[in-house]
Amino acid sequence: MTTERRTPCAAGVPDQSATCVLPWNPMSMMSPTFLRPLFFAALAVLSLCAFAQEKQRMSHTASGSFTVEMKPLGDTSTAEGVSLGRMSLNKKFEGDLVGTAQGEMLTAITPVQGSAGYVAMERVVGRLNGKAGAFVLQHGGTMHEGTQSLSIGIVPGSGTGELAGIQGVFKLVITGGKHLYTLEYSMPQ
Repeated sequence: MTTERRTPCAAGVPDQSATCVLPWNPMSMMSPTFLRPLFFAALAVLSLCAFAQEKQRMSHTASGSFTVEMKPLGDTSTAEGVSLGRMSLNKKFEGDLVGTAQGEMLTAITPVQGSAGYVAMERVVGRLNGKAGAFVLQHGGTMHEGTQSLSIGIVPGSGTGELAGIQGVFKLVITGGKHLYTLEYSMPQ
């Protein structure tokens, strides 16, 4: 007859001559009865954190118009019908945003009618709804046979002065040759 020696596990690892006995069953933690309350408690904590973080930011909208001056920087290179270029950007904003912007744009013009792409970065300096400071806008745009897609957003962490912590999206509409903008943004309280 064989006798079984049962001892508590040292650091959870049984020795070869004994059967390990844990004071609780680790598999019981995987049961829906145990996990469901933990899931809802974690969800509640995350919701409260998101709500608290959202309450610490104020949403705003700014609108107006701007003029832009673009100048080529260097020669355009063309290979197999695709032209790559680089341009300087100089803008003057009016409306809820009063200020200027300087930046650079990279372009790609394809041989397909109405198809092109660009990326740009520009630093905006001025007053936004009365708050002085600066921030950087990042552009990405494509046109596929005349259908446009454009994304312009504030680079996270680029706000300075009274605009420190600014986040947002810049929307552009060109009507009758006039550049109109709407900036949907949030600021820390």
